[in-house]
Amino acid sequence: MNSGAPEVECIGKGKARKPYEFGVKVSLAVTHKQGLMVGARSFTGNPFDGHTLAAQLEQTSNLLQDLNRTPKQVVVDLGYRGVDADNPGVEIIHRGRYKTMTDQQKRWLKRRQAIEPMIGHVKSDNRMDRCWLQGTLGDALHALSCAAGYNIRWLLRAIVRLGLKVVFLRLFLSAMTGTNKVKSTYAQRMTAWMRSVAARLTGSTPASAIAFG
Repeated sequence: MNSGAPEVECIGKGKARKPYEFGVKVSLAVTHKQGLMVGARSFTGNPFDGHTLAAQLEQTSNLLQDLNRTPKQVVVDLGYRGVDADNPGVEIIHRGRYKTMTDQQKRWLKRRQAIEPMIGHVKSDNRMDRCWLQGTLGDALHALSCAAGYNIRWLLRAIVRLGLKVVFLRLFLSAMTGTNKVKSTYAQRMTAWMRSVAARLTGSTPASAIAFG
């Protein structure tokens, strides 16, 4: 990203190695158990973390609407304190409420740290650390594209782990080498098959507990 672009902000990271970064803030939503990204939204102006939660929940709900699922619990860091009134119907879990948490909520909070290496992988492996698209629309498209790339890598690793690589390659080759009609048919079959694999891995539907970073 061009540091001279009008939408770029100086963002304080609070880390000794890299105390400041120039760019646009991006919020990621990840299913709590499987680590599948179900939301990636950019925010201009470097807003307070808590003020981005409602918009991120809206995007996540829209992306999951075909599965008839909406987030019921969100596990966040302390930057999201004090926004319960802005997000009715959603249970916000952070360590500021540790004393009143149930055992399950404490396990969810401990699991929330898993999103940190995911953010690192999205930046390094999926190129989120540098956006080559122009303007705020380019930032939004870039964030979604990087999250989609992360999910594709996640799904391909799962296909190998489940021993389904041969089936996937046959469908892929059929979709690439046939006529246009055959390509369209096999592409639809491959898409439906990959969706079924993802549903199998996520327990039919993504979890209602979402971790934010």
